[in-house]
Amino acid sequence: MTPDDRIAITDLISLHGHLCDDGELDRLHEVFADDVVYDVSALGAAPLHGLAALKEAAEALGDANPVGHHVTNVILTEVAEGEVHARSKAIGIRADGTAGSAVYQDVVKRGSQGWRIVHRAIQPRRKPLGAR
Repeated sequence: MTPDDRIAITDLISLHGHLCDDGELDRLHEVFADDVVYDVSALGAAPLHGLAALKEAAEALGDANPVGHHVTNVILTEVAEGEVHARSKAIGIRADGTAGSAVYQDVVKRGSQGWRIVHRAIQPRRKPLGAR
């Protein structure tokens, strides 16, 4: 993985929050593969399959969506040529000022359109010091 790849992948992960917070759900293809698996089972819902399902879920949440998606502490590990595992911390701010913390576990692959997230698992953080 080159330094340019690291920058591109980190920017990709960061772009997700900007697109969601701006309501630009029609641009999610710039972050996720068409056949992305977005695993929200740790939040009590079934995994979402594909961009359309991702967009529909966000629209269904409506005003319950966070007003701010923030990503920090991005760690990238190359596992094969053109495939990277990314782990990052996510902070969501709701309209009422409450916040939530999670970990994104991403599989990112390079394809014809560049790097895209092909699988994301969200693990909410509810207890300190690694307790689940």
